[in-house]
Amino acid sequence: MKTWIDGRIVDAADATVNVADHGLLYGDGIFEGLRVIAGRVFRIERHLARLQVGAKAIGLELPRSPDALREIVEETARAHGEREAYVRLVVTRGVGPLGVDPTTCERPGLFCIVGAIRLFSDEQRRRGLDLITSSHRRPNADALDMRVKSLNYLGSALAKLEARQRGADDALLLNARGHVAEASVANVFTLHGDVLSTPPATDGCLEGINRAAVMQIARSIGLEVRERSLGRLDFFGADEAFLTGSGAGVIAMRSLDGRTLGAGEQGPVTARLTALHRRLAETEGSEILPASKGQS
Repeated sequence: MKTWIDGRIVDAADATVNVADHGLLYGDGIFEGLRVIAGRVFRIERHLARLQVGAKAIGLELPRSPDALREIVEETARAHGEREAYVRLVVTRGVGPLGVDPTTCERPGLFCIVGAIRLFSDEQRRRGLDLITSSHRRPNADALDMRVKSLNYLGSALAKLEARQRGADDALLLNARGHVAEASVANVFTLHGDVLSTPPATDGCLEGINRAAVMQIARSIGLEVRERSLGRLDFFGADEAFLTGSGAGVIAMRSLDGRTLGAGEQGPVTARLTALHRRLAETEGSEILPASKGQS
């Protein structure tokens, strides 16, 4: 694992963050999670555009230009040296005195981590995921807009913990109105016939980069794609259901709260979308880590 911090790339074990950083103390900051797939950083421009919007939303000035941030991501990925990796680009409010006041921080903090990530095993990907409905709720957008990828992921962590303690792989989170928002750290989709549905951002989900890619792919193969409010019943009645995310990729759901979804395994449309998503990521954008001899 490699980390860019303070203008240099070091092993993660040698990277240090000041304990007075408000990102650590108060979750005051934003981040982007990106994937390196087949030596390419998937849709880096869209990630950086979302980072800029998030920074503006919380009144944080990015310490580098988008071009400089892109260079940091790509340089760190090259230093890591693996054609399959996960990237975490983090911008904090910066170091300041104790107290939540953001104006006491002189300048933002910035670091980039590149390493391996394995949210789910090969067996889980083959069989699909078992989910529960979490008792934790997504806040309304007027309280905390989930379209901003802030450093406060406590709700997601508690939902994941609840799922693991109940013997499940992950959890669905509902909003205050009882509509499905998303999984702990992934967007969700249901398929009914040739209609693919996913919750709108107004229901408390992140407007995921991979979510948008899957919607694009689905339309290209003739599916009707709708952003609409979903309840648990929509999952129980679905032919197929799956998650998407930078860490998760595309992965099927096989059950919810102990009830089988669809055929209880990865369905043919999910399998096709998974393959097409992978193909898109393998060919889109510039290759920053060429394959070695003998690789394809």
